[in-house]
Amino acid sequence: MKPPGIFGTGEAMLRALPRRDSQTLTLPDGRTLGYAEYGHPEGRPLFFFHGFPGSRLEAAGTDKIARRRRLRVISVDRPGMGLSTFQPQRRITDWPADVAALARHLDLPRFAVMGGSGGAPYALACAHALPRETLTAVGVMAGMGTFEASVKPHIPIGPRFLGSASWHWPAAVRVVMDAIVGVVRWGLKRGLVTRRIDAWLEGVERKEKEAAVAKAAAGDAPVDEEVEDKRTLAERREELIHIGFEAFAQGAAGAVRDAQLTGQDWGFKTEDVTYDPILFWHGTKDINVPLAWVRPMAERLPHGVFKEYEGETHFTLVKHLEDILVELVPEETTTESTPEG
Repeated sequence: MKPPGIFGTGEAMLRALPRRDSQTLTLPDGRTLGYAEYGHPEGRPLFFFHGFPGSRLEAAGTDKIARRRRLRVISVDRPGMGLSTFQPQRRITDWPADVAALARHLDLPRFAVMGGSGGAPYALACAHALPRETLTAVGVMAGMGTFEASVKPHIPIGPRFLGSASWHWPAAVRVVMDAIVGVVRWGLKRGLVTRRIDAWLEGVERKEKEAAVAKAAAGDAPVDEEVEDKRTLAERREELIHIGFEAFAQGAAGAVRDAQLTGQDWGFKTEDVTYDPILFWHGTKDINVPLAWVRPMAERLPHGVFKEYEGETHFTLVKHLEDILVELVPEETTTESTPEG
């Protein structure tokens, strides 16, 4: 079973769900923007942009680390996914304005941004469009690259086909995607599948507890003070399924539009993104986004910094999440307005 998003899942992710995970903002044009908050409510702000397909709930796996490290993670649904209103003609370059509106709503004059997997174009769009003094940091974790001809041989067939099909036959792709989601959702409620999910959840919980105790024994970090989770295994299973399918809460139209946009010209040249630095973290064994796909894009950025994790995949990179978050938003980072002059 694959986790719903690069941050994985487990008890930390599921315990985070009842917290501020279903908030909305009405934008100036009348659209609704859905977002969730994890971590410390007064921590250093970090806007997270989910992968494809994904939703704001993807960042729930950051909650424990973010609280421990005093980070406030704000995870935002893209249009048509989760709680955010579908925007038929949207572009990747429209995203920074939505982020800026949410930052104003939350009274955050300065903040960091991070894109995970399919959220990479949106983090770079913010680095390109938002004022330099607004951003405290820009990061990309296991992020996708552009679809330029020079790297197409290195792009897996799945993303290549989906990007092209979504552009040429969006209605058909939407119908097929909706049907697949329906079948998978039905299948997940069958007895054999639910038992496998339950066994997997129990295994994840056991490993997390063992890892936490080992880390505390080594003096690396304290065991988190958590309120014991009283929910049944069935309740936790339903929440896990909810996380996985939230991207399709309104149907597949939002995901299809996302595939169209990321599979075409992004609306800006990476060479023109001058923010310094833009940090990348990537596993050498990532087959979802191979190094040969994303590294050329990172190298075209004037100030891209690319860090490889030997042997890690698209999903096992999450083992380094705490180090990545601390590197992106170190404890001395200030979020106060930068004085002019």
